[in-house]
Formats: sequence, C-alpha cells, structure tokens
Amino acid sequence: MKVIIDRLNCVSCGTCWELCPDFFEENRLDSFSQVREKFRFDGRNGEGIPPVELEACTMEAADLCPATVISIEG
Repeated sequence: MKVIIDRLNCVSCGTCWELCPDFFEENRLDSFSQVREKFRFDGRNGEGIPPVELEACTMEAADLCPATVISIEG
C-alpha cells in the first residue's frame, strides 16, 4: 500500500496528522501535510508506505480529508 499526498492542494486542516500522527505530520516550513521521514517513499515527503499497523488510520485519514488530497494505491 502506498499513500500519496497532493501537497499543492493541501489546505493544512490537520485532519490526517490528528487521525494518524505516527504516519502524517505538519511540515513546519509550509504547514502542509507530509509523511513522516521514516515512512517516505524514495525520500519524497508527499509519498509513503505505512507499516501494516498504520494502514487502517492512513485509510481513515484519506477518507476523511476534506480537501481529498490523500490517495491510496495498492
């Protein structure tokens, strides 16, 4: 499972990092959502692969994102 955040269209509402703080976090420089460094795919802050134990909360965050900028592949 791969998570992709469309950071350009993120509205910084905080839903994802409140629902799944072990995977998502707020970027301190631009306030947009990003994947925590240890889960990033190829070092990209908008893409990541969650461990099995975080899959449910990443899917919930994607479902509840008001800007619908989080997508799940696989």
